Amino acid sequence: MATMENVIVLVNRIQRACTVLGDHGGDGAAASLPALWEALPSVAVVGGQSSGKSSVLESIVGRDFLPRGSGIVTRRPLVLQLHKTEVGEQEYAEFLHAPRRRFTDFALVRMEIEDETDRLTGRSKQISPVPIHLSIYSPNVVNLTLIDLPGLTKVATEGQPESIAQDIENMVRLYVEKPNCIILAISPANQDIATSDAIKLARDVDPSGERTFGVLTKLDLMDKGTDALDVLEGRAYKLQHPWVGIVNRSQADINRNVDMIIAREKEQEFFHSSPEYAHLASRMGSEYLAKLLSQQLEAVIRARIPSITSLINKTIDELESEMDHLGRPIGSDAGAQLYLVLELCRAFDKIFKEHLDGGRPGGDRIYWVFDNQLPAALRKLPFDRHLSLPNVKRIVSQADGYQPHLIAPEQGYRRLIESGLSYFRGPAEASVDAVHNVLKELVRKSIGETEELRRFPTLQAELAAACNKALESFRQEGRKTTVRLVDMESAYLTVDFFRKLPQEVDRAGTGYPVDNAGTGPSTPVDRYSDAHFRRIASNVSSYIGMVSDTLKNTIPKAVVHCQVREAKRSLLNYFYIQVGSKDAKQLALLLDEDRALMGRRQQCFKRLELYKSARDEIDAVSWSR
Repeated sequence: MATMENVIVLVNRIQRACTVLGDHGGDGAAASLPALWEALPSVAVVGGQSSGKSSVLESIVGRDFLPRGSGIVTRRPLVLQLHKTEVGEQEYAEFLHAPRRRFTDFALVRMEIEDETDRLTGRSKQISPVPIHLSIYSPNVVNLTLIDLPGLTKVATEGQPESIAQDIENMVRLYVEKPNCIILAISPANQDIATSDAIKLARDVDPSGERTFGVLTKLDLMDKGTDALDVLEGRAYKLQHPWVGIVNRSQADINRNVDMIIAREKEQEFFHSSPEYAHLASRMGSEYLAKLLSQQLEAVIRARIPSITSLINKTIDELESEMDHLGRPIGSDAGAQLYLVLELCRAFDKIFKEHLDGGRPGGDRIYWVFDNQLPAALRKLPFDRHLSLPNVKRIVSQADGYQPHLIAPEQGYRRLIESGLSYFRGPAEASVDAVHNVLKELVRKSIGETEELRRFPTLQAELAAACNKALESFRQEGRKTTVRLVDMESAYLTVDFFRKLPQEVDRAGTGYPVDNAGTGPSTPVDRYSDAHFRRIASNVSSYIGMVSDTLKNTIPKAVVHCQVREAKRSLLNYFYIQVGSKDAKQLALLLDEDRALMGRRQQCFKRLELYKSARDEIDAVSWSR
């Protein structure tokens, strides 16, 4: 059965996960993490400079690991997570900024804190709100999260900005104003409690004193004949929770590297042997303080379980959504990989067809080609030049050769029409190319809009290349078909068109019929008058106009049949043939992901597992209450 101690450990782990994501957040589930962080309780250590904050923390941990010195020593917040391990296990420490390095020498922990502080602030007395995260694993601690904050000060010293006092107070308030923050207010016993910076700040943010634990340090340094009973018994300043007295190691003990276990024994001996404090000895000392804080943390967690669970569930939902967005892990066998590739292709194909069918924008550009570009191109064809009087005369005369026609210049008509119809090849091919470009652009857009494909840049490139190759084959077929339509019009002229033209009568009264466009019988010298040639040009122009109207309808049909319809039906056929012939190694290369994306998914997966584990543990605790 899960215990509350396990839940405290999980809360520590969740806080750590929140911190990791908070440092790199900004998308996905990161939006809910500030709220989750707010819901998780923590203990902030507040006090003036040289109030004994560091000594209190070291007494709770049982290790000498914090930087020491005069003036401002703590220049960045230190988030200290204590993890209780089994008896006999080696103590060690880990920093969040160096997760793969274990510190078993706590003197090196102190040096690392100093170096990491200097990394942001330089070797000066500047401060930074960016916290250092340290986890200590030891059988001699209780499960607890403590935040050591820079000591409150009133004046700036050399090398510090004039605003340093306000900057530190603002930083401290950022932590202690949270409603789930337990305030550990450190005050030295050899100073008047009324002047305590920690108590003053705690009273501002926690007027009722429900979240504040008062700690009185340096009891052994008070003037002879004086004591701190008025404070410890709550008469000088009353809090909801009892005051705790602490006796830190002396400077001489620190210089001699007196062991913390011995220091704790000396601390207990001081309280038990003191006439003033003996009756309070059972609730004095650093060991009692650590247990008291752990119990309070447990009480806060119990009270917050519903809201914590709700926020964890919300975070799990958001992480699940982010996992769906990033994509699930890929199977290692060829069958699973091939299945994934086909699923991704189906997703792309669906979006591509939506563009064509109107579910997404883009397909309307094909209609614009048929409704605007093709008619405009047909109107611009140079038929005025082709059917000009000199050109008609030239072509008809050349068609007759050495023997003039007897009735109507049929060969002239045919040559004029066939050479005129050849102009339609240009607009026909241009329509094919225009639709081809639209389809290529829709392929590019569809690949970009297929969320599932974004994680596989190699697959995107291969898919685009295969689609473009298929589209090129469709374009070639479209060109052949549209040009064939033009050639068909040239191969067989519509005879009925000419039969319906009015037949002219010989105006000279010779009794000989004349051609349907002529004005009289020809003479050996001048076979045609200008009016006759204009009539020929007019008839040819009418016939070409009829063919133009026909092609304006049939070219779009051919283009849609050969290109658009085939793109919808068989765009990926070539790619499927390629993929089907690949082995597991080649499929793995095809599904090679962006490294950054893989890292994001791995992080997301780890957080998801952590929150699910936390939810299960917390649910077990809530049911066992």
